[in-house]
Amino acid sequence: MLKGVDPNVGDPEVVAAPDRAAARVGMDALRSGDNRLARRQFETLIESGSADASVYFAHAISCDRLTDAATALRSISAAIVVEADNFVYLMLKADLLVKLGEHRGASAFYQAALSLAPDGDHLPDDVKHEVARANDMCTFYKNELEQLILAKLALTSASAHTMPRIAESLDLLFGRAEAYVQRPRYFLFPGLAAIRFFDRAGFAWLSALEAETDAITAELINVMADDAAFRPYVEGNPNRPVNAQNGMLNNPEWSAFYLVKQGKVVAQNASRCPNTMQALSSLPLTNIPNRSPSVLFSLLKPGAHIPPHNGLINTRLIVHLPLIVPPNCRFRVGSETREWVRGKAWVFDDTIEHEAWNDSNETRVILLFEIERPDISATEHQQVCAIFEAIDSHSGLAPEWDI
Repeated sequence: MLKGVDPNVGDPEVVAAPDRAAARVGMDALRSGDNRLARRQFETLIESGSADASVYFAHAISCDRLTDAATALRSISAAIVVEADNFVYLMLKADLLVKLGEHRGASAFYQAALSLAPDGDHLPDDVKHEVARANDMCTFYKNELEQLILAKLALTSASAHTMPRIAESLDLLFGRAEAYVQRPRYFLFPGLAAIRFFDRAGFAWLSALEAETDAITAELINVMADDAAFRPYVEGNPNRPVNAQNGMLNNPEWSAFYLVKQGKVVAQNASRCPNTMQALSSLPLTNIPNRSPSVLFSLLKPGAHIPPHNGLINTRLIVHLPLIVPPNCRFRVGSETREWVRGKAWVFDDTIEHEAWNDSNETRVILLFEIERPDISATEHQQVCAIFEAIDSHSGLAPEWDI
């Protein structure tokens, strides 16, 4: 049972005032409907300084029944000072604030009460009713406020998508979405915008790359004819502690065929894909010695799921060019989920939590590679490279560096 919930509202054994006899008289009067007598009894206890939280609560009820919401509010506020985590006290204060027209405060107290509510289907009926009422009031105030905001913005719920950042800000404000930030697993360059999917208008070369989809796919199909060409994307290293990677370690369900790996061309593989290498030759691939770029065909088998994870470093972005994409293949970055469409590339920040699904019965393959971030200057990029050169000279190369 929630703390403070009692259908009798003030059994003398529950409302244990220091002056039990006076409290009993007040509670008997409250039960019988003699609210004036009850109020006088509780005020006597309050004035004598012998009132506890339950007396303030009972006094608030008597005042509320006498339509003196302002005095009732002062008493229930005093009770909450003593017992801030009492569900019933918070609910009564919220109800009183509604009566006094203080709707913003009422909303806050309904929310505070709801945060204390237990889950479960086996609660007493009176508790279930109050929890449901708190939830209904929170929903009512959220909806009312959102409609006022949309009216002020001259938007409707349907048209809000035309201003996606405003729409997302409202989703965050009203708890429909979660705020995801950059959380690189290794290196964070501060001050960079946390953008899930970048506006393609900033990458004029995407259309030319997409025009090569058929030629790149033809080379991919030839590679896929070789069963041994692809290796698990996450491979273990005997010189590093074992990290299960949520079941993806050495798992062929997510596998890769590298054309360029950690800044070095994989000559044998690249020679099999000359059109792909040519299509990439003029693109702004990022370059960090011994680490970037990497270019690969990323293969996800039927039914596979890449669990939520974050990339290593936020000084570069990732590009996907979908090549073989059956239906029901999805990709989430932060709070946004999209379906791959063959020949339609996108640019995203992989240091924001992301995951992927292939819910089809066929294999999904994309071309994946790293590019420079447009919001890092050439000088800053040189300094980042210098940082990693120093790390390499001190600690050796990172055999497990991936994208």
